[in-house]
Amino acid sequence: MVISYTYMFQFCVILQYMTLWRSGMQSPACTLHFTDVFDEFQYFQDGDLIIGGVFTVRTKEENLDLPEEKRYSSSLRFYMNLLTFLSANEKINQDPDILPNITLGFHLYDSWLEPRKGVQSVMQILSGPNGTFPNYSCKGQGKLAGVIGDHHSSTTIPISQILGLYRYTQISYGATDYSLSDRLIYPHVFRTVQNDYVHYLAITKLVKHFVWNWVGILFSDNDAGENEAQILKRHLASQEICVAFEKRITANSATRNQWRDTLSKVRCNVLIICGSFTSNAGNYLSEYTQINRNNILIFPPGWTLNGIILTTVFIGSITSLSLQLSDPQILRDEIMFDANFLSRHSQIEQLIDDLIITFYNVTSTQNGANIYFQNIPISRQSLLRIMASRIDKDLLFRESLRVYIAVKAMAEAIHIFNKFNHRFNINRFNQLHKYVKKIKNRFTTADRMTFFDENGEFPFHYKIVNWVKSFRKFRTDDKDVGSYTPWGKEEDQLHINSKNIIWNYDNNTKLESRCVDSCFPGYRKKPGASIHSCCYDCVPCSEGQISNKTDSENCMKCPDDEWPNKKKDRCVPKLVEFLSYTDDNIVAVFSAVSILCCLLTGLILGIFIHYQDTPIVRANNRNLSYLLLVSIMLSFLCVFLFLGHPVDVTCMLRVSSFGVIFSVAVSTLLAKSIMVCIAFKATKPGSPWRKWMGATLPNFIICVFSLVQAIICITWLSISPPFQDQDTHSYQGKIIIQCNEGSVIGFYSVLGYMGLLAAVSFSIAFLARTLPDSFNEAKYITFSMLVFCSVWIAMIPAYLSTRGKYMVAVEVFAIIASSIGLLGFIFFPKCYIILFRPDLNTKKVIH
Repeated sequence: MVISYTYMFQFCVILQYMTLWRSGMQSPACTLHFTDVFDEFQYFQDGDLIIGGVFTVRTKEENLDLPEEKRYSSSLRFYMNLLTFLSANEKINQDPDILPNITLGFHLYDSWLEPRKGVQSVMQILSGPNGTFPNYSCKGQGKLAGVIGDHHSSTTIPISQILGLYRYTQISYGATDYSLSDRLIYPHVFRTVQNDYVHYLAITKLVKHFVWNWVGILFSDNDAGENEAQILKRHLASQEICVAFEKRITANSATRNQWRDTLSKVRCNVLIICGSFTSNAGNYLSEYTQINRNNILIFPPGWTLNGIILTTVFIGSITSLSLQLSDPQILRDEIMFDANFLSRHSQIEQLIDDLIITFYNVTSTQNGANIYFQNIPISRQSLLRIMASRIDKDLLFRESLRVYIAVKAMAEAIHIFNKFNHRFNINRFNQLHKYVKKIKNRFTTADRMTFFDENGEFPFHYKIVNWVKSFRKFRTDDKDVGSYTPWGKEEDQLHINSKNIIWNYDNNTKLESRCVDSCFPGYRKKPGASIHSCCYDCVPCSEGQISNKTDSENCMKCPDDEWPNKKKDRCVPKLVEFLSYTDDNIVAVFSAVSILCCLLTGLILGIFIHYQDTPIVRANNRNLSYLLLVSIMLSFLCVFLFLGHPVDVTCMLRVSSFGVIFSVAVSTLLAKSIMVCIAFKATKPGSPWRKWMGATLPNFIICVFSLVQAIICITWLSISPPFQDQDTHSYQGKIIIQCNEGSVIGFYSVLGYMGLLAAVSFSIAFLARTLPDSFNEAKYITFSMLVFCSVWIAMIPAYLSTRGKYMVAVEVFAIIASSIGLLGFIFFPKCYIILFRPDLNTKKVIH
């Protein structure tokens, strides 16, 4: 009941748009008398079943100068649609496989592209050929099975609302309004074309394919143009394509002036047309192409081929693209019309008369028509030959194909209906829409077998056509440059062969249409002062970031082990930095110095062993000298733990090894200094210090103080040992392979203890330097420890202020310098006496 009331409400609303009517009581029903404001063209042929049809054949044009004057326009292709309907109907009646023993008749009207006339026409079809009786037929049973039409949404929608009350099936051959896809509101409406949403989605993808983001919109001055423009804008916005301007095509001179002002201020090389072709469109497009010589126009399927050809020939447009229904190769082998058919069909003569009347502005089709026919310089036979020669091509490339498919679909649905309903009941055709859904695609394609999709639409392939104006021959050339398949996968829907497109006749380079130039890789978009998101600034990526595509919104941060190249369009591996044997010359210097010093230390050790019985060697505790020389030799060798690629083992050994080795060396010097002091005090008679003379005390000192350092190192390595680490943040574009100390406390405990030993040793040696002795070794220990402490004190700020391999180089330099200081100040004077002044190497001189 709710649905019934809804339909009744719609019916009442629709009647408000009808022309005023007066009613008179007639039995058995009231008759509607519509105001006669249209010249009525009607085609009727009786049959077992009737297929109604509402076609747009003529349109009313408004004359702004003389509003009261009626002006009409038409096109031969509109009559082709009628002829296609008649031919399809005839072929179905002659086909024994479809509706055998049933003759299809028809009842056709012209809608004049006027909603009120469309409603009047469908009411007349519902009432039958003898009068207009709303909701009543004089005959016992109505023969109407369904209705074909109309071409435009503005008339199709009110027609569908009337037919929906009676649940009659309607198949439109051109209405593209998106609202008709709502199957809850329009379950009985089908279309042999897809809605505007699909059309402008394809156009949007076409624009996106050519990387255009700055387009203009020009739409016709009607509901269709405005609705299509809104759909297009939504699609463009979803793809981040900006609309530079949108203008309505009107005959108003003020609007034309605004159009010129807009074109002079806003430069846009791509213009998309929405809505249907109007006579005023050429003026707007001509002005556009005069200002923008390098431009491209994009036409929707709603524009006829005649409109595109006229536009591209008579305006300054160089090239244009259009989205058109592709020929599905279903009628190539069929001869739709021949002279015999045209001559024998009962309705053809009336159609030809109507055609002549329309094109020669004959105002009456009744009594005075023959007078006008006598003065017309073309015969019916000539028109028949023209139509017969053009009809096949017209069917394949224009909306006549959709008319043919609609009639075939309606007949196929009736045929399936009869198969499922063995008892023929004409009153059950209000269920016909259920059988339309069961139709299989007789025009089989490889990838689509359904006839109507879930929206009640017949999906077509679309082709992208390139229209080019030929200045030499004053004509328009066209060729296919791509295709669009709505039901394909997202990445396979649009195919464009850009090489076949003719952009211009000079260098034929692709046209660009952007608010600003693209941001190249290495840059990112930054919002500009314009309200349009497509008008932006380009700024380079920040340090450590890249953008690898054009018009990148944001820059990407490189991984920690990579860094941007100079262009900042890709990440490259960072340079790995460490003290390399192959790449750093300083490593070769350190290695050579360490080896030479180690050999020199070994030579001195050999000299001391060879001259171990000489007074100078014995007087300075030769065992401590041997231990000191070995320690110095090992300190030179531990330099190699700091060179090369660090690993966990070398990281753990480098600091702990030189810490223990230097602790042994400094402890030895401390023992030597203490023994010098004890030896001086022990020379006095009865001195208690004499008992400390010998090898026990120095060995104890060395073991105790070295053991403390060893314990510190073991504790450090046990709790938080050093390990190999990668520093990716200190330097841009570099990865520093270094040793992480693990525990900073452990690291500085080793250095601090070593410094403490050096300070104590220096203090004792400094105090013992003035003791009377012919060869007081404390003097040389003082100088050596002074050099040792100076080197390591200077090393600390240098160590803390450097990073990477230079920090390691500072450590290596400190080790080598301090070791050379110990070796030089302690052992070089002795070697000089042993080798070059043997006269001083006697007990008498030493003591």
